[in-house]
Amino acid sequence: MSAGTWQSHHAITTLMYRYAECIDAADFDGIAAIFAHGRITNEGVEGAVTGPDAVRALYAGTNRVHADGTLRTRHLTTNAMVDIDETAGSASARSAFVVFQQTAELPLQPIVAGRYRDSFERAGSEWRFERRHIIVDQVGDVREHLSFDLSGFMDKK
Repeated sequence: MSAGTWQSHHAITTLMYRYAECIDAADFDGIAAIFAHGRITNEGVEGAVTGPDAVRALYAGTNRVHADGTLRTRHLTTNAMVDIDETAGSASARSAFVVFQQTAELPLQPIVAGRYRDSFERAGSEWRFERRHIIVDQVGDVREHLSFDLSGFMDKK
């Protein structure tokens, strides 16, 4: 694989960054649209969340939306390394993420860090997620972000 064309690289990284933008805005419909043809998997968890309805339900059911209509977070995706096979219409990417949060209860702080392992497919002239695999490496105070205890998930790794 290679870096591909500028257009393909830009389209793929835009998808990666749009995901983070949608989460911070609590735009669960936007996240569902991004995964309309894709799936999400998590390290240490069997199965996949597939299709827009399941993805929307996952994010709406596990994230705490605050009074301002957002998650009060900033998801940063960094160190994106994208490999593109233009002929096959496929691509993969590795990246890291850090989630910061500030609420009335918590000062600004990092709350989660980890890695994404993504695969993409081209449909016509458009790139789309085929799969996002999430690997959580570090967990801080997520009580203002999630509706479940992520620390128990870390014990399974």
